[in-house]
Amino acid sequence: MKQRIVTAIIAASVFLPIVIYGRWPFLVLTYILATVGLFELIRMKKMSLFSFPSIVSFLVLWLFLYPYEHMINIWMLIIGLFLLLIYTVISKNAFTFDDVGFMIASLLYVGVGFYSFFQVREAGLSYIFYALFLIWATDSGAYFIGRAFGKRKLWEHISPNKTVEGAVGGILCALLVVSVYEWLSPFAPSFPMLLMATVILSVFGQLGDLVESAFKRHYGVKDSGAILPGHGGILDRFDSLLFILPILHLFYLIA
Repeated sequence: MKQRIVTAIIAASVFLPIVIYGRWPFLVLTYILATVGLFELIRMKKMSLFSFPSIVSFLVLWLFLYPYEHMINIWMLIIGLFLLLIYTVISKNAFTFDDVGFMIASLLYVGVGFYSFFQVREAGLSYIFYALFLIWATDSGAYFIGRAFGKRKLWEHISPNKTVEGAVGGILCALLVVSVYEWLSPFAPSFPMLLMATVILSVFGQLGDLVESAFKRHYGVKDSGAILPGHGGILDRFDSLLFILPILHLFYLIA
């Protein structure tokens, strides 16, 4: 526990000033986090970091993350897909169609999530803090209420400690924290819409946590990485955010 607290304090002292300042330092931070996240997935798959597919995937990720306009980001993914498919022929199926699927899914998972991370911050500091508070409240509420009242398992074969009561508690806690945040620093055009969005995002945040747990169980690892002592890897910390940020970005675009 002491190690987790020390790591959290050090990480927050670096992370929060960059989040608050935004602009190019935040873009650099986004690139670093996304690169480490993709590296963690490739390592879980036990693929070589310096193989042709890995190098192509990193290059595509870096091009995809840049805040272009229009459809350039999508074309980066399409070009990457074609290159990986061609490599299945060159490698004589040592690199298979299934491996291509893994790489493209990884690029979408990490790329879209962290691309949205930057875009949500560009929309305004209040939006990124809303996302952070929502996830913190959901995780804390699910943990403490689950420990106190949890009886029915939520998804035992994926994450045996999570309960239905904890999941509901996480949503309620998110609603409470977001309501206080909106009261102190109003940013949403409609409070009822904010509450509805919070319920949806809290659910998807918990699904993101379960998806990461499923990855780790499938690949037989305890944590996605070890870059954050006591916390695991980048994907362990950003699993929920990677699910809610694209949805939050969409909400902002259509609001």
